[in-house]
Amino acid sequence: MGCASCSSGKDGSPKGCKNNGTCGTDSCNKLTVFDWLSNMELPNGEKPFDVVEVRFKNSRKEFYKNTESLTLQMGDVVATEASPGHDIGIVTLTGELVKVQMKKKKEDPYADDLPKIYRKATQRDIDVWQEAKDREEAVKKRSREIAIRLKLKMKISDIEFQGDASKAIFYYTAESRVDFRQLIKEFAYEFKTRIEMKQIGFRQEAARLGGIGSCGRELCCSTWLTDFRTVKTSAARYQQLSLNPLKLAGQCGKLKCCLNYELDTYLDAIKDFPKFEDKLITKKGKAVCQKIDIFQKKFWYAYEGDYGNWIEIELEQVLEIIEAQKNNDPVESLEDFKAEEPEVKIEANYENVVGQDSLTRFDRPKTKKRKKRRKPNTNPNQKQASKSGQKPTSNQPASKGKKRPPRNKGNKNNNKNTNKNNTNNAN
Repeated sequence: MGCASCSSGKDGSPKGCKNNGTCGTDSCNKLTVFDWLSNMELPNGEKPFDVVEVRFKNSRKEFYKNTESLTLQMGDVVATEASPGHDIGIVTLTGELVKVQMKKKKEDPYADDLPKIYRKATQRDIDVWQEAKDREEAVKKRSREIAIRLKLKMKISDIEFQGDASKAIFYYTAESRVDFRQLIKEFAYEFKTRIEMKQIGFRQEAARLGGIGSCGRELCCSTWLTDFRTVKTSAARYQQLSLNPLKLAGQCGKLKCCLNYELDTYLDAIKDFPKFEDKLITKKGKAVCQKIDIFQKKFWYAYEGDYGNWIEIELEQVLEIIEAQKNNDPVESLEDFKAEEPEVKIEANYENVVGQDSLTRFDRPKTKKRKKRRKPNTNPNQKQASKSGQKPTSNQPASKGKKRPPRNKGNKNNNKNTNKNNTNNAN
């Protein structure tokens, strides 16, 4: 918020004027005009300009003549002329800048039929005005119920009571003409006041309701945009955008206002470009434009019947082909003008910025280290020894027969000698 008194509360609403962005002190409103001539004095003999700018609800501004020569400043609450009765508004601009604003809105600064300012608002005027503003939400809810019951194809978006509560303005949106004569009769009987119906556009409705756009920021129409220009689909075509209504439409259901922001830059860039629908005629055949890169000045063409094979050509070459086409001397083919794509060798040179750790250390799953389990002892002697408290003699199982003598290399020779001795004794 612009003023210190409008810091956000617990529920998100401002603590100060509690007007949810439409500041009552006129310091954080999008319609506020900075008076850069406020600290300058007029030359000697010059009278200050006697017309002031007054703001009301729903971005409504009007100009009033200060016939009583009141000392008015920005933010003063004044009682102004209305039909019937009087209205209550806030002064938003005084001095010489009012002339500039009136010329901008094509109004005569010296017209005699300008409405007048009666006085500065008294406390009684402010109390009646505040009571009328407190009724607006309940009246809006009831008016919508009546419109639904009458089956009217319209949406009542907001209500504004006049400062003296003698008249109520109903703002509505509709796609076609609505016959609300019966609706006005029921409104007058229900609310006991004069009724005025005023139709507004869908963009004005979105500006008053507010919201967040697809860019992630607040809507331009509800923060700073005051003049709504028409947006056409040609703005999207010039910027090479796909004609997708879901992406090009805003919360109001119309084309986004931001499509006009860069349109002048694109129009200035393509002023020397050939038309998108123009075909290039060569001896090989006709080529159709498939894509344009405006800022790099590149075109992609494809021959008729071979739309999958795109040929990239620079803007200067396209103009050269068109000039040869006009002179009845078409070129051989587009391949002669095809831009050579430089070979780019990509060497995989990765550096380990983590030290000695592997760059793929997080890709491999972690494995838990399992502890080796000891094999259980199956020796019965060892089990018996452990039960009796004796130490086992050996881990090998006990043999039933005699133990075999260990083998040695000299056993064969000894056996031969014994066999010879036995034969000699027998002889």
